[in-house]
Amino acid sequence: MREVHSTPNAPAAIGPYSQAVRAEGSYLFMSGQIPLRPDGTLVQGDVKVQTEQVMSNMRGVLEAAGLSFGNLVKTTIFLSSMDHFAAVNAVYGAVFEGDPPARSTVAVAGLPRGVDVEIEGIAVY
Repeated sequence: MREVHSTPNAPAAIGPYSQAVRAEGSYLFMSGQIPLRPDGTLVQGDVKVQTEQVMSNMRGVLEAAGLSFGNLVKTTIFLSSMDHFAAVNAVYGAVFEGDPPARSTVAVAGLPRGVDVEIEGIAVY
């Protein structure tokens, strides 16, 4: 079983991908979220402001699937520079009330639209 989830509370896909896909009834695989508003405009500001928008987008996708940040089991954070690690970590960590999910954080050569942060996740139902 494969079911696509999408929501107007996060930006629409800007390429050939889905916002999220539920697999075999138990897992939701979220595409990477960048700091685009749901209307498709790019957030201007430092990496903290960008991360706040990314987390808002993730919340929208999770809620559209009937889930919350507590359902995340694994995330991957992509940064334009590891110099952003502390600022992103502070915003990211603030959304979790209990134990946070497993996570990887990597610096990459570039991200879509020249942003500084992208986060993808896997959640369970």
